[in-house]
Amino acid sequence: MDIFKQTRAMFHLPEGMTYLDGNSLGPLPYAAQDRVDAMMRDQWGEMLITGWNKAGWMEQPSRVGDRVGKLIGAETGHVVLGDTLSIKVYQALASALELKPDRKVVLSDSGNFPSDLYMAEGLIRMLDRGLELRVVAPEDVEASLGDDIAVMMLTQVDYRSGRMHDMNRLTELAHKAGAIAVWDLAHSAGAVPVDLVAASVDFAVGCTYKYLNSGPGGPAFIYVAPRHAEVVNPALSGWLGHESPFAFDLNYKPGAGIERMRVGTPPVIQIAALEAALDIWDMVEMADVRARAVELSELFIKEVEARCPELTLASPRDATQRGSQVSFAHEEGYAIMQALIAHGVIGDFRAPDILRFGITPLYVGEDDILRAATTLQEIMEGQLWDRDAYRIRSRVT
Repeated sequence: MDIFKQTRAMFHLPEGMTYLDGNSLGPLPYAAQDRVDAMMRDQWGEMLITGWNKAGWMEQPSRVGDRVGKLIGAETGHVVLGDTLSIKVYQALASALELKPDRKVVLSDSGNFPSDLYMAEGLIRMLDRGLELRVVAPEDVEASLGDDIAVMMLTQVDYRSGRMHDMNRLTELAHKAGAIAVWDLAHSAGAVPVDLVAASVDFAVGCTYKYLNSGPGGPAFIYVAPRHAEVVNPALSGWLGHESPFAFDLNYKPGAGIERMRVGTPPVIQIAALEAALDIWDMVEMADVRARAVELSELFIKEVEARCPELTLASPRDATQRGSQVSFAHEEGYAIMQALIAHGVIGDFRAPDILRFGITPLYVGEDDILRAATTLQEIMEGQLWDRDAYRIRSRVT
């Protein structure tokens, strides 16, 4: 695992901090600083608007989209970057619904990220054609795939518990039921092996600021399977999704394939940071990342359960059913996490009672795992969390 010693050295990790929150925001790759500085100085600074042609800014979302595509098992030319994840969810769901005009139900589960459900609610309300969002328990998705389902929209890895859906099986069952499969890979890309082609997924979306380390507000991505790429009509038909943006045609004509899923001007500076982060991903194999993440996760579970019996494992015990995070539950979870952060171990809290820890081998090793478990033990044994200051809720938890 010497490769992970090399990759760890490529990230800025503040002295004295153990960072187990890369499943929420990945740390800064040193190279991103240089890449962005060079882009701003040599491209934006010297080229100004000619950078769209000279520096290839216009092609950047598709070119870098293909690099993300390699990490999720997508065909070349079928992933594009830009906008936010919520916008990409809206695009994918709207396109999927249009492919099934005779059906009325969007099926999702209670483990889905709330923003995905909000976007579905808003889209359904706007379309006003008798559509329904049906939310079931994660374990009930399979049994709910009936012939009334237009779209199955799921997040592969639960943001709270890390529970992982079987993408291949559920996609196959959705197709047998005549439904379209839309997957959110926000906690999958860079965390677990994904093969969209093998799973025959219709649409997939995800963000890049977690495991892919593009920085806060980094661009989202969208995947459209080849069988749909030339027929989907994006609901958000922005000018950069037009077949000829600079013809300034007053009527929308969709671009070729995945290009039609572009909306507005791409975040060129942020994508430059992502490119630098993806250089690190080029050094590793996803199978090795996954194997190491499982080893570290198993160690963390073992150590925390031995040291902190008051905490209850909230993630699946079986590693094959768990993403690259470990969660524990406690009724005072928020205060415990604030105490842990104050003592130099960064995780995060998810309501109502989840302490969440990202296990990211590119920069997390055994020493980090043991320090986190030891610090958590000290906080629990000394009830160091039991202070009013640790119960004050910040805007971001």
